[in-house]
Amino acid sequence: MTALPQSLKEHLDGDVTNVCFCWIVRRKDGVVLGFTDHDRALIVDGITCEPDTGFVAGAIESGLGFAGDTSEVGGALSSERISDADIEAGKYDEASVEQWLVNWDEPEQAGLLKRHSVGEIRRIDGAFKVELRSLSAKLDERRGRHFLRSCDANLGDARCGFDTNTPGFSATGTVVESGLGELRVVGLAGYDEGWFVHGRLSWTSGLLAGTAATVATLRAGTAPGEHAMTLFEPRMSGIEAGDTFTVEAGCDKRFGTCRAKFSNGLNFRGFPHIPGNDAALNYADSEGDFDGSPLIP
Repeated sequence: MTALPQSLKEHLDGDVTNVCFCWIVRRKDGVVLGFTDHDRALIVDGITCEPDTGFVAGAIESGLGFAGDTSEVGGALSSERISDADIEAGKYDEASVEQWLVNWDEPEQAGLLKRHSVGEIRRIDGAFKVELRSLSAKLDERRGRHFLRSCDANLGDARCGFDTNTPGFSATGTVVESGLGELRVVGLAGYDEGWFVHGRLSWTSGLLAGTAATVATLRAGTAPGEHAMTLFEPRMSGIEAGDTFTVEAGCDKRFGTCRAKFSNGLNFRGFPHIPGNDAALNYADSEGDFDGSPLIP
């Protein structure tokens, strides 16, 4: 049960109440935003909650046990502090959202109802729908290792152990032109076209600074020194000419790539010698090679 301050409980027990909802959003980059469905600004927990944002609270589903509770907030992008580019850049992904019940006549009478994290964000004709997931929803997430042929580490993390700052395995570039789902960039001359495919691209300037994407394709451009690049995350609305980035060499999670490209086979975090269904269900005959050697030498 939600524990409300005694002063707010007494107000709710009265014949007339003056309550509204407030939301405090705490992004992972340290930005904190406040919103309310009241018609004037309210200060809650030291945060100014902006009125007339177009936020509308949906139904909140709660249950006993460990099932994840869900709720939804919808509205239009009427707040100047919520930009379409920030949503596209993923700056609200996994942000913390606190939902407060507030006596708008005496805002110090405020009680925290729920604490959620941002889930799926859907945009339709300039409006948005934000799925809010409760903390218990993390219990539904898949955790632990799985037996797969491919590596389940990220290039450069502690389990991988490869230093992405090794000369030749990262580069800096600049966007020359952005449009039609493709970027024209400079700064990647001298590298093979497939060297950065599946690599992590981090924006260092522009509207998307501080966010990252994954390189999908890279090929030589029409002008000398230029390359044409596409990203798996189609976040093109905030990219402009002059934006800079760093990009790391790509890893497709295969054992052969780990060994040949990064000389890091000893740290490979997959199980490349797991036999496939054909090998596991096959039977010995005179045509097969059943000498016990690894499937991937």
